[in-house]
Amino acid sequence: MLSGSRNPPPSTTEELLGTDLSRRLDRLDVISRKVFAGKLPGERRSKRRGQSVEFDDYRQYAPGDDLRHLDWNVFARLDRFFIKLFREEEDLALHVVIDASESMDAGERDASGGHAAVPSKLVFAHQIAMALGYVGLVGQNRVGVSVFGRPGEGLRRVSGLRGRRAVERLSAFLLESLRPVPHDAEADPPLDFASGLRRVALDRGGKGVLVLLSDLLVRDGLNRGLTDIGIAASKGSLDAFCLQLLSPGELDPASERDRGLVGDLRLTDAESGAPAEVTLSKDLLERYERRLRLHVDDVATLCASRSIDHLVVSTDTPVDRLVLQNLRRRGVVG
Repeated sequence: MLSGSRNPPPSTTEELLGTDLSRRLDRLDVISRKVFAGKLPGERRSKRRGQSVEFDDYRQYAPGDDLRHLDWNVFARLDRFFIKLFREEEDLALHVVIDASESMDAGERDASGGHAAVPSKLVFAHQIAMALGYVGLVGQNRVGVSVFGRPGEGLRRVSGLRGRRAVERLSAFLLESLRPVPHDAEADPPLDFASGLRRVALDRGGKGVLVLLSDLLVRDGLNRGLTDIGIAASKGSLDAFCLQLLSPGELDPASERDRGLVGDLRLTDAESGAPAEVTLSKDLLERYERRLRLHVDDVATLCASRSIDHLVVSTDTPVDRLVLQNLRRRGVVG
């Protein structure tokens, strides 16, 4: 984690994924709108016909078919040879990609005035990754997580996880990703958005579902980064989703007045460090809201043209509601 959050980051699996939520997630599985041929035996049934034990249909025998699959009972009734077809088991991979750039370490709110606390975008992304990874692991899918944007670390990733016993390994990776970057590493520039997604597209390995978690507040490389993911998605090897995580204050800056965002301010760009002198006025807020709407619309158009499903998510959305309702309706889990 970078320097913006006031509260300490989560340090246990329970803080990333509560026990109540894990029990509710046990009933879900990662799903895909596409059909992929798996490399390993899995528990997912695909529409491909193959050699598993689940019967699917018959077709008439043709020379060269495996005689072991002849149905002799049908032959006895019809005096014709038919081959039994089976539903092939599909091994589905889940890839979760976390943008850990500096703008993601913002948006945290303490509980006040009867309102629940809101995590930073970075912590929220890790909580979503933990929930989705848990669903994938208990569903016997292959699970991997990639993190980019932290200074001095390039692309951090864990891959090939499978089964409930790998939950703690996934949690340990995510908790480590939230720890402060050592001071001696901060001098090394972080992997930028376009380079990070290029690495993900090249290194992810296998077919399956990819979920990108980012605020997409990117100065350069937004088009190139999404294009690399989109190329894989358009070729049929990925079912890609982009969750654009924005804080309540980013979606509605007027709501930040109670936290002192009023009058003449000196703001600092979290990504570039560039300062800006502004006077918070009604006109400025309206211009900001128009720019944000345009940016979100541009991102949605970019994603749609690259076969990526796009969803804006406020960080005050409870993770259980996001996964069990929003992502279920979008077809990420089911």
